[in-house]
Amino acid sequence: MIDEFAKDTLHGRLRRDREALLWKLDGLSEYDARRPLTATGTNLLGLVKHVATVEARYFGEVFGRPSPEPLPRWQESDGSDQWAAEDETRDQIIGFYRRTWEHTDATIEELPLDAPGHVPWWPEPFSRTNLFAVLVHVLGESIRHTGHADILREGLDGRTGLRAEHEKRIDEEARAAHRAKIEQAARSAARAMPQGS
Repeated sequence: MIDEFAKDTLHGRLRRDREALLWKLDGLSEYDARRPLTATGTNLLGLVKHVATVEARYFGEVFGRPSPEPLPRWQESDGSDQWAAEDETRDQIIGFYRRTWEHTDATIEELPLDAPGHVPWWPEPFSRTNLFAVLVHVLGESIRHTGHADILREGLDGRTGLRAEHEKRIDEEARAAHRAKIEQAARSAARAMPQGS
């Protein structure tokens, strides 16, 4: 009973965060969806591609259910799963992510939480694992990267949030006042406290 509740809860959160991540691409130009937005090149479409690859690997080969999508061997990973090449379309990457969902969902639904898995890229003795641990791990990755996407999107056009139906109209004046208040508190604290405290 508790296993099914845990599985349904974790799976539901994963589904929610998948949709939130895709929503971060909503209404963006090709350039804004792809361009590097940090010093390390992090970009929105690349985050989608990366999370899709993570799901495909963890819910595929870890449980002897290889992804139907072509993936390079994990040993040959070169970081190309973190950005979109110019010949890859947004629709192709989103399609890959959605097809990965289907494969992942089937794995989660068909296996019990204690189903054994093997993660060859994890060090021993951790490489022997189970569906529960992988589900928690991938959910953590998904949440982390969706958070990255939220911050990147806010930097592009100010849009934030988890779902479109909860999005509020941007009040630039209120945001500026709130930011100024935080800035003032930071400057006051920096003057009042010794360096490094």
